[in-house]
Amino acid sequence: MSMIIFSRFILFFTITTSVLTALRTWAASPALLHPDEYYLFDYYTVKALEEIASTLGITKLNLGYGDPCDIKKLKIDVSQDPGSENIIACDCSFNNSRTCHITELTLKTLSLPGKLPPELVKLPHLRWISLVRNYLSGTIPTEWASMPNLTSILVGANNLSGPLPAGLQNFKNLTVLAVEANQFSGPIPDEIGNLTSLTRLNLGSNQFTGSLPTSLARLVNLEDFRISDNRFNGIIPSFIGEWPQLKKIYLYASGLKGPIPDSIFRLKNLQDLRVTDITGIDSFPNITSKSMITLILRNVSLSGQIPSYVWYMKGLKTLDLSFNNLSGEVQSLEKAPEHTYLNGNMLYGNIGFGAFLNNESYIDLSYNNFSYPSGCPDKSNINTYRSSYLQKNLTGLLPCAGPIKCSCKYQRSLYINCGGDNIVITNSSHKTTYQADNGETKAATNQHNENWGVSSTGYLSKDIYFITPSFKLSEDSPTFYKSARQAAQSLVYYAFCLENGAYNVKLHFMEIQFSDEVPYSRPGRRIFDIYVQGELFWTDFNIKEEANGTGKPVVKEANVNVANHLLEIRLYWAGKGTTLIPKRGNHGPIISAISLCHSSEYLLYFTEKTKHQTSYPLIFGITGALVSNYALGFGIIRSEKIQGRQEQNRTRAQGLQTVCFTWRQLQAVTNNFDEANKLGEGGFGSVFKGELSDGTIIAVKQLSSKSCQGNREFVNEIGMISGLNHPNLVKLYGCCVEKNELLLVYEYMENNSLALALSGKSSLKLDWATRQKICVGIARGIDFLHQGSMIRMVHRDIKTTNVLLDADLNANISDFGLARLHEAEHTHISTRIAGTIGYMAPEYALYGQLTEKADVFSFGVVAMEIVSGKSNMKQTESSDHIWLINWALTLQQTGDIMEIIDPVLEGEFNRKEAERMIKVALVCTNSSPLSRPTMSEAVQMLEGETEITQVLSDPGLYGNDWNISKLRGTDTHDSSSTSGLTDQTATTMKSSVSGADLYPLYPESMILNSTVDFSSPSL
Repeated sequence: MSMIIFSRFILFFTITTSVLTALRTWAASPALLHPDEYYLFDYYTVKALEEIASTLGITKLNLGYGDPCDIKKLKIDVSQDPGSENIIACDCSFNNSRTCHITELTLKTLSLPGKLPPELVKLPHLRWISLVRNYLSGTIPTEWASMPNLTSILVGANNLSGPLPAGLQNFKNLTVLAVEANQFSGPIPDEIGNLTSLTRLNLGSNQFTGSLPTSLARLVNLEDFRISDNRFNGIIPSFIGEWPQLKKIYLYASGLKGPIPDSIFRLKNLQDLRVTDITGIDSFPNITSKSMITLILRNVSLSGQIPSYVWYMKGLKTLDLSFNNLSGEVQSLEKAPEHTYLNGNMLYGNIGFGAFLNNESYIDLSYNNFSYPSGCPDKSNINTYRSSYLQKNLTGLLPCAGPIKCSCKYQRSLYINCGGDNIVITNSSHKTTYQADNGETKAATNQHNENWGVSSTGYLSKDIYFITPSFKLSEDSPTFYKSARQAAQSLVYYAFCLENGAYNVKLHFMEIQFSDEVPYSRPGRRIFDIYVQGELFWTDFNIKEEANGTGKPVVKEANVNVANHLLEIRLYWAGKGTTLIPKRGNHGPIISAISLCHSSEYLLYFTEKTKHQTSYPLIFGITGALVSNYALGFGIIRSEKIQGRQEQNRTRAQGLQTVCFTWRQLQAVTNNFDEANKLGEGGFGSVFKGELSDGTIIAVKQLSSKSCQGNREFVNEIGMISGLNHPNLVKLYGCCVEKNELLLVYEYMENNSLALALSGKSSLKLDWATRQKICVGIARGIDFLHQGSMIRMVHRDIKTTNVLLDADLNANISDFGLARLHEAEHTHISTRIAGTIGYMAPEYALYGQLTEKADVFSFGVVAMEIVSGKSNMKQTESSDHIWLINWALTLQQTGDIMEIIDPVLEGEFNRKEAERMIKVALVCTNSSPLSRPTMSEAVQMLEGETEITQVLSDPGLYGNDWNISKLRGTDTHDSSSTSGLTDQTATTMKSSVSGADLYPLYPESMILNSTVDFSSPSL
């Protein structure tokens, strides 16, 4: 009995001890996450965390790793970047410090590919959401408005798009809204003005349009306001000056115009004001803030003198007044802020030794009219390049570097490896040494060598002005792409002691700082302007866009004249593009290499290797090119014999910006023009595929010199194409004029013509996104011909066979053989009609009236073909033809316009974009040229930037007199036949493709060759 009692006692003691031990362990353990938020206690919360991760694109979430509040992060399996952040913050003050709630979620620089998760509402105590530098799409979920504690939303550098949700007004406690570097578009909703608790609003680097709504005046608690790099319009609103707490204003290239309201300059707490690249600001403002740290008023048309009070603003660290019209004397540089940029003005005065001695500030004085004492020191922190009143000659180029003495023999070429060491580039014919450009660079630097130098302006974080690829380059990339020089504001390369004359300049670019292979980097945009010899050659140059991706080379060429032994290239950041990718502060121009060469020294790289190997020069003549183009535009081709024509053509070609190939070279690369290499048969010759010695694939068009018409076509194309460079125009590499042969050498287009792709006869299947890209590309190319090129011209034969597709299915316009110089004073053709029936504007086909609106009409037909997948004429059972545009108008009138969409798409298309493309096509094909938009307006319509003009029902394109059957029945040899066109027009029909089709498809395309002068009084 006693043994039983003892055993029970032992059992009771053991149980009691265990319970007490468990209680002590529980009491000593950390505070537990609230059951509503901790996966060990609540099944639904576990599911919520899984849903949140899934929506973000996280495929592997380890919820068994530990308490998120304890380990302060989520255990996820995603690729990490050195700048990645994965942070969970919790508040464990609830329930006497026994309960925790998640209050902060930061998943930064992780390239998450999903969307912003509405499921975050299941974490009701969340105050801070930071999902910066991912690749999240969609928009901001309005469900988040139900989170009563949410105060901060940071989603910059993602792929968010669409309008900014008006429902954001319901986020009553929101203090921070940062959506920088996304794809948001449209106007700012009035409802944003209801977020009266906001202290920080960052809308920069999006595509916002319209004016700032007056409702924003209610945001009186704002301290930080950034709207740079957008497409706003209107003037800077005065209500910004009524935000008493405002400390920072960023208006880099916002689209707004001046003047800046005086009330902004009276803000007492203002510390950082950045306004650039706008108009409407005249005199220097009176700034009363005593807290100013950064003042940037760059390229805003400031004039007059710099007021003396600026030099006595004690806290001012950065002063940027560059590229204005400021004048007057500057005498207080000894008191200059740490970073002072006065470059690009008309300032003058004596710069004494006091400005140099013991001055550690970075000061840029370039492009001004100062006077310097003899023997002034050439300091590395003070940029004096072209800052002397003698700047236009060699004496004033480097005023403190001593006199420049050129050797007896002036230089005729220069090669620079920007940001890198000396390298040697070897090709099949010779070796080229690219000089090193790797000297120490700071915020204001001028470095010079024996006959060239570099001027860099602007501060970059950690003084990183040389960059290397953030990813592995292709093995065949030239060595100079392994480095690049970068600048924050302005980057100038200058060559001196050059022999005067015509030069070819090549600028080598590659985007190597951010990569398309890293999703969070894909929204990155680097945009800058390029000046050569003081002239703006390229506006809003985007390396990634021009090269069709990162890590791909793009070369821009310019042909300029050197008259005073100086040549200058300037890259300028005009405030556009992202500044947050791959990290904050990355922006501004970069360049990998520069080559320049005198026309007489620029040798042809692709030489044939024969017994007597010869190098053939590339001839670049500036005046000659202009004169030749002018003559060619009017068809001044006079010859009586084939031999005479051949010599004239050779002379003309040498006056143009064109590579002169030999006939034997082209015979070799096409394997003696083997039929197996034939790409197509054009109206004036065949097109062959060839491969140069360096592996470059080319298309060689072989024309017959026996045809006067062919000669004219040939010479016209040389004159028009040789000087044109645009991503949507076929590049002309060169020509050959010998052995009675006329040949053109083009870049090769891997995917043939758009006509072939739409016909279904190729393996290509064009999805909607590709069609939209192609259509916009065509529009941009035509717009460039009309307004962007140095010589404005009308193409005259825009059609799908003249749109070629490269490897990435980008549109490239070919066939400039029919192009004419644009004559503003004369809109009637004085020689002939040239074009293709079905694409020609009625006023041109019937009356010979040629303006840019003729190309607009043709583009409208092409756009309708792209959206419908059909040819411009539809065969019916009666063997007659129905114009595609007329069919579209009929469908529009019956409300069935969407029936025209290509059934091949199987319903997979963007309805808004499709409707927009159809409307643009109809507007462009209006029978009245005055009712058609310009091509630049058409581009804006296609991209949704402007409203589309109301599409009115339009009668038949050519009226009842235009009958294709009659035209097809015309005797092609009877010049007296009128073809039913007009009583005054004698027309012959040629049943073949146009003379410049690179890859012909439709042999039934027709060219009208009028023998009547339409400008005659009879009309």
